[in-house]
Amino acid sequence: MATVELRFSALPEHVRTARLVAAAVARRAGVDEAVLDEVRLAVGEACSRAVGLHQIGGISAPVKVMLIEEEKQFSIEVGDEARHAVAGEGGGAGSGDPDGEADEDEMGLAVISGLVDDVEVSAGEHGGLIKMTWPTTPPPTILV
Repeated sequence: MATVELRFSALPEHVRTARLVAAAVARRAGVDEAVLDEVRLAVGEACSRAVGLHQIGGISAPVKVMLIEEEKQFSIEVGDEARHAVAGEGGGAGSGDPDGEADEDEMGLAVISGLVDDVEVSAGEHGGLIKMTWPTTPPPTILV
């Protein structure tokens, strides 16, 4: 299992870099070329969401992206350290307008779910994680 870890300051200008790195690693891992645009878009959305949560919450910790190549699958995990509302608590992530932030958060997650078939979202008071997984195809066998 090969893993690439990327950490970046929670600034919007770093999201593009995360997208490019994710697409390059996905291609090398064997993700179908036809799906690479979806990988780029989903990673961009997940990283933008994490950056926004960090900025709203005044969190200086970096956004974390793990690119994990396993047998027959490739996963990307985007983690934030923002406090998320736990079931039963009112309000949204961070501070300010909880309803507007919650709506924006839901929209971002809906976009990701529309782009990726296999998505897991977990969140709690110590941060959140979006795990996205795509199938890979093994490299062709070259016979000499």
